[in-house]
Order: sequence, then structure tokens, then C-alpha cells
Amino acid sequence: MSVRAEIDTAAKRVVIFVKGPFGFNLIQDFKRCYADKRDFNFVIDLRMVDYIDSAGLGILINMQNYLEKSDGQIRLTNTLPQVRKVLAISRFDKKFSIE
Repeated sequence: MSVRAEIDTAAKRVVIFVKGPFGFNLIQDFKRCYADKRDFNFVIDLRMVDYIDSAGLGILINMQNYLEKSDGQIRLTNTLPQVRKVLAISRFDKKFSIE
């Protein structure tokens, strides 16, 4: 599976790990990781993502809207340079905390 989540219910934190290209094929698996967890904090670990397309960007925006999180409350971590460049060009640094 290309998406998996580690859930810490005591800390109200979910870390979602994505592996491979981040695009349309991950929509359902990714959504299962955050559905019904509006009161949790989220970290998306992208260390194994070497490519993100417009569908992947849309998945992140849909997640933010579904969770009703304000800008910067969802952290994107361990981004590779090529993914970070796409996020910057798309101005996702204004919507998410990118580390």
C-alpha cells in the first residue's frame, strides 16, 4: 500500500506516510487516513514521494477543507527538493506548514 497512517489517540495526532507518486490513484486510501478525525493534528510525511501532480495537490486541499483546518495547521514534512519546488510554485507554503 502506498499510504499508511500512524494514529496516536492519546496525543490526538495522525502521521500519514505516502510512498511513490502522489496523485489520483491515492485518493481513497489517503481519505481513509483522515476521515472522522477532525479534532486530530496531522503530519503528512512525504520522504518517499518523488513526484506530486495536480491531483495530489487537490487531495491535500480537500483534506484541509474537510478537516476545517486553517492555513498552516497541517504539516508537510520530509519533502524532497523536487516535491518542495512544486509545492512552492503552487504556493502551498501559504496553506501548509512545510518542513
